[in-house]
Amino acid sequence: MNNTNDINNKNDFNNRQTSKKIDYHEQLSIDNTLKLREILKTMPDFSKDYFRAMETTTTAKTRISYIYDIRLFFYFLINSNPMYSGYETKDFKLKDLDMVSPLDIEEFEEFLKVYTNSEGKICKNDIRGIHRKLSSLRSFYAYFYKRQMITNNPTVLVDMPKLRDREIIRLDYDEVAMLLDIVENGGNDLKGMKKVYYEKNKVRNLAIFTLLLGTGIRVSECVGIDINDIDFKNNRIRIMRKGQKEDFVYFGDEVEQALKNYLQERLTVVTKPGHEQAFFLSIQKRRISVQAIEDLVSDYAGKVTTFKHITPHKLRSTYGTNLYRETGDIYLVAEVLGHNDVNTTRKHYAALDEDRKRMAAKAVSLRKE
Repeated sequence: MNNTNDINNKNDFNNRQTSKKIDYHEQLSIDNTLKLREILKTMPDFSKDYFRAMETTTTAKTRISYIYDIRLFFYFLINSNPMYSGYETKDFKLKDLDMVSPLDIEEFEEFLKVYTNSEGKICKNDIRGIHRKLSSLRSFYAYFYKRQMITNNPTVLVDMPKLRDREIIRLDYDEVAMLLDIVENGGNDLKGMKKVYYEKNKVRNLAIFTLLLGTGIRVSECVGIDINDIDFKNNRIRIMRKGQKEDFVYFGDEVEQALKNYLQERLTVVTKPGHEQAFFLSIQKRRISVQAIEDLVSDYAGKVTTFKHITPHKLRSTYGTNLYRETGDIYLVAEVLGHNDVNTTRKHYAALDEDRKRMAAKAVSLRKE
């Protein structure tokens, strides 16, 4: 009798597990893993060892970025070296890595500035793009060299491009107010379908902009929010940081009101299957995409300033800047923004320290009038 109960309980558990819905982050990880496997089919067999070794320290999305960078290197060799004429990427062997010289790496660096890809499209990279691709290649070579599978590592003999600190591009206080005002009231001059579209999405858009500007979360974190992730009792949201790390961000009264206003609308929408829990929805009644929010920010911010290229990440910088100005606490800013290393935060907001030093220079008068 006990055995029968045990079997029934086990079946009930399995049924519950099967029917359990996969959340957005799990599904994204699954999709990226399957995508990575498909791309790996186009790569040399030996490269699979490298990407398998990376699994414990990187996400599938990160490995996809690496695989594109390294595949581009093989594409360069095929199109620049007669030795590899007629090669497919899968045809490369470890011995081919050993034959690459530092000069080849330098030529690859030059190639990355402007090149035509396999689809005939012209592609460009700035210094940071080149630096990232060379870093990927260095990591690739280091793996096989460290394991004595190759005897030559030309990547360490070529200097990496020097990166300069980028200026923080952010919105000023008046620009933040103008942006929110346009999102909330900017449809007055619109007509026809533009007017209809604006009115239909106004409350949602205001909630998105208020949330990004009021918490500094990443656009990917915003997209991943589910209805049950929002805790109005404690005014906080559960989000998934980089590396699948769960965290909570807290919000103030303005964000609370914007989210509650949108939630009233959101709960009346019947979504497409699989998107029932998504908080922010697209007009197709699916979870809104990162690209959709990026387009929204670009469109609305372009009406506020034409001198600054504003992206969701710039709204994040705006929040970080304002928080640092108000508190002067770099550790608090790092914690709220989800930076693993406070030095990353310090580097980004070092310019504000210079502003404080300038203020100090004017604070003391040597001769009173």
